[in-house]
Amino acid sequence: MRSLLRHPALAPVTLRAMVRANEIWLAVLAAVVGAVSGLCVVLITTVTLSLHSVLFGRGNTMNGHLSGLTWLPPWRVLMVLTLGGLALGLFGVVFSKIMPRRPVDPIEANALHGGRMSVRDSLIVALQTVISNGVGGSIGLEAGFTQIAAALGSRMGQAFRVRREDLRVLVGAAAGAAIGAAFNAPVAGAFYAFELVIGSYSLVSLSPVAIAALAGVGVAHLFGHMPAAVMIADPGVLTWNGSFSVVIISVLSALTAIGVMYCVTQTETLFRLLPGPVWLKPAVGGCLVGGLAILHPSVLSAGHDAMRVVFAGWITPWMALGLLLLKALASCISIGSGFRGGLFFASLYLGTLAGTVYGALLEWLGLAPVSPTACALIGMSAMAVAIIGSPMTMVCLLLELTGSISMSGATFVAAVLSLLTVRRLFGYSFATWRFHLRGESIRSAVDIGWMRSLNVRRMMRGQVRTIPFDTPLNRVQALFPLGSAQRIVLLDRDGRYVGMVNVAELQAVPPAATPVMALAHFENAMLTPLLTVREAVELFERAEADALVVVEDLQSRQVVGILTEQHALRRYAEELERSRRTLAGEEGAST
Repeated sequence: MRSLLRHPALAPVTLRAMVRANEIWLAVLAAVVGAVSGLCVVLITTVTLSLHSVLFGRGNTMNGHLSGLTWLPPWRVLMVLTLGGLALGLFGVVFSKIMPRRPVDPIEANALHGGRMSVRDSLIVALQTVISNGVGGSIGLEAGFTQIAAALGSRMGQAFRVRREDLRVLVGAAAGAAIGAAFNAPVAGAFYAFELVIGSYSLVSLSPVAIAALAGVGVAHLFGHMPAAVMIADPGVLTWNGSFSVVIISVLSALTAIGVMYCVTQTETLFRLLPGPVWLKPAVGGCLVGGLAILHPSVLSAGHDAMRVVFAGWITPWMALGLLLLKALASCISIGSGFRGGLFFASLYLGTLAGTVYGALLEWLGLAPVSPTACALIGMSAMAVAIIGSPMTMVCLLLELTGSISMSGATFVAAVLSLLTVRRLFGYSFATWRFHLRGESIRSAVDIGWMRSLNVRRMMRGQVRTIPFDTPLNRVQALFPLGSAQRIVLLDRDGRYVGMVNVAELQAVPPAATPVMALAHFENAMLTPLLTVREAVELFERAEADALVVVEDLQSRQVVGILTEQHALRRYAEELERSRRTLAGEEGAST
């Protein structure tokens, strides 16, 4: 296994052929990927809980769990979070010098890079996540789980030289197996892979993703990693009178999630503007989070145990409002100051608090809400869907976590309403919002990498008929009769592009000694080799041209080729059709 991870090309030829030729063997490889993902979850969780026990005191924590506590020594909380933030900052500085490139996460890898990820970069992300959560940062471990699991899945797929579509499926299967192992929820893990990391569902990808999720959960059970089920009181049955309250709680929870995502961005901006070295800012953020944790320790870590406290009915609506504000602020500060992690796990706790608060508000207004437990479930579903943008994942996760069938309809409605609200008012989930802030046009994990790789250089024709711009018309007409060429490119005395002439138009004018430059078109409309096919098509539309010259760059204007709009549109349509067939599972599958 070590040899395969270090040298992907060393996978035996026979095994590579079996995996590429038969989807059963691809499913077997997915099972291995899922098992490795489950092992990663067990390892990361064990290390993180051990850090909690050591740093916060074994006598102060419940087997390393922090968020369910009601008290921790204030001096210890402040010291651990401040020094932990300092260590995280120094760790980031050291590794940024060794590896200055930005790590690629599973969604970005599948959308832009055909599923290719770096294990080394992902290992650093996982270590940063363990440190961040291990010192009590108010974020979840899902970033570390999915990052290292997906990277290992990608590396194994490359070792067997699987097809691009199969590699993307393995990356999604690995991430889904990690989520399934973390929650003991294989179905939710599978939908996480489909909705977030692969970007589509097809029968071709069903088998490897499902098998990987089951393998991940199985390995977690083998090592004794079985998260406790969320015990909830009977939420009752949703009636028509309570349907209105479901709608209100769902929309309000989604709006709260939008506010949290926006505040994370503003907090990051604020920390960037603070004076001082970059490595010191996580320490400042840790100190602030420590101050909030002194008020109530439930703001620490992801909040799974605190969520169980809410469902146990030990939190009043006023307490829930205070904890909602504290947890949201702590999560914003943690991520904004440089702690590494995600909001998915934290959104579950935030959602239960928001549902409790909004349910109590509706009851005070006399709008006959459903039970407090049902309100918490609805809020959790709506909040999490708004953060991660994955409705079926949350519906299945709630069923597997709580075993509550009676509220499945209500949580499904909450998920749909939350998704619609966020799409209409915000347009992004937390992951895609982060891509948008970096300037990436990624809305999902659907593969658009082909669009970037299909550039003008790959489509252009290199043979170009050229002539000096001051050549007389009668001489050009003699050199290029009808049928000899369609277009002539004009160059100045330094070989720079100055325009293009259509041969049919050239032959339609009377012979004269006038320079051919008088008939030139598109003097300032040029393509460059690295433009994508979509950018090229847009430039054709703006210039209203059937063909454009390709120059090395806009400054030198040295002609390297020519591209017609017809050819660009045909290649674009071919790739779109191939992408559609792949999403539908009509091609790209192992047979």
